[in-house]
Amino acid sequence: MEHDMSRGNPAKLIFFFMLPILAGNLFQQFYSMVDTFVVGRFDGVQSLAAVGATGGMVFLILGFVGGLTAGFSVIVSQKFGAKDISGMKKAVAMSCLAAGVLAILVSFIAILTSKPLLILLKTPQNIIEAANAYITIIYIGIFATIYYNLLASVLRALGDSKSPLYFLIIASVLNVIGDFITVVYLHLSVRGVAYATVASQSISALCCLLYIIKKYPSLHLSKKDWKIDLPLITRLLRIGLPSALQFSVCAIGVLIVQASINQMGSNTVAAYSVGVKIEQLVTQPLVTLGMAMATFAGQNLGAGRLDRVQKGVKNGVLLTIAFSLISYGLLLVFGKFLARLFIEGDQTQVIEQVVLYLQVVAIFFIPLGLIFIYRNTCQGLGSGLIPMLSSIQELVFRILVVLTLPRYFGYLGICLSSPIAWLAAAILLVIAYHRKLRNLEKGFLLHAIRNKESIAIPIGTDPSRA
Repeated sequence: MEHDMSRGNPAKLIFFFMLPILAGNLFQQFYSMVDTFVVGRFDGVQSLAAVGATGGMVFLILGFVGGLTAGFSVIVSQKFGAKDISGMKKAVAMSCLAAGVLAILVSFIAILTSKPLLILLKTPQNIIEAANAYITIIYIGIFATIYYNLLASVLRALGDSKSPLYFLIIASVLNVIGDFITVVYLHLSVRGVAYATVASQSISALCCLLYIIKKYPSLHLSKKDWKIDLPLITRLLRIGLPSALQFSVCAIGVLIVQASINQMGSNTVAAYSVGVKIEQLVTQPLVTLGMAMATFAGQNLGAGRLDRVQKGVKNGVLLTIAFSLISYGLLLVFGKFLARLFIEGDQTQVIEQVVLYLQVVAIFFIPLGLIFIYRNTCQGLGSGLIPMLSSIQELVFRILVVLTLPRYFGYLGICLSSPIAWLAAAILLVIAYHRKLRNLEKGFLLHAIRNKESIAIPIGTDPSRA
């Protein structure tokens, strides 16, 4: 169901829009964690380490895919906010074409470089073959992943955050069943969880496509919509590629951290990977809030409502603080319990390392949440450069920390790499957002229209290009 976010209470709209996305993200994290749980509990710490050793590589490629499709959907949300249905259809068609070409290229390059990259990252020899088998299967499934993300992003751009959730729930359940069948009964080890993941993502993509065909006449594309439009593709790439590259730049920092972790042995690799999985689970409200802000900002920019964008950001910051404090409290109370879900009780050192990681990163959840708010808002306002620059800053600070602090603090120094990078990026994004807003305001005049809210109207420009 389409949902116009340019009218109504911003806080209420953002909160209720994000709830289905949050549920979907939690399910996605859930079946990702089930992969870790199944191999850790039924195939041992080495298999757990093999899956964990690929975390940065998965983030590098799938983060690129997710960022790309999120960037494409910005144009779709702006067109929808401006009530330009023909332009919206054209944007969807060109997004599908561009995504298909990029999926083929990215998949080919990723598979070709997986083993050399694992070697470069100094992956322990006792897990490198299993890690490569796992990551290769995941990379083969990139085509399904990119189209699920694209179709789900298009639905969210139209204000429908519920439908992708339903398909993700179905896929999550199938993935969990597949994990147990392939690992516990078929003894396929890490390959089994990879097969289950790819199959479930393919089902999600197919469900999204069929639902759009049946329920969204406004997205039924005609032959003219598929006619190549190079200027529009250029605009999509101008937003989508920087958005994708921002994840890839962040992932490079994660890979550098992974290389340092790999040198500490497979037990530490396992501990770090479990810690990251738990962190990603409890911070999903922050991630989801950012996704909601991108759609909210895009639709309101398209509708000429910069005033609502500002209100939305203020409400988003307050929600971020609340979610961060709740997440911190959960880890403080249940951190060790969550670690023991993945690791046998006799692995006390591994469990202690998981708990240490969680205690360190949880202190910095507020700056992490601000990153999601301001980065996604800037993206919704049409800026691909600001999010990418913030990612580069994250990368620089991660490298600086990894090259210095572990010498003096060991594993604790590694745990500090992400928090310090988050803090640096958050400061940059807050400053950049306000500068972007001032630049946009220079091109807008406020007009009072009888029986309507005041709106910001662009001076001689298409708001979707602002």
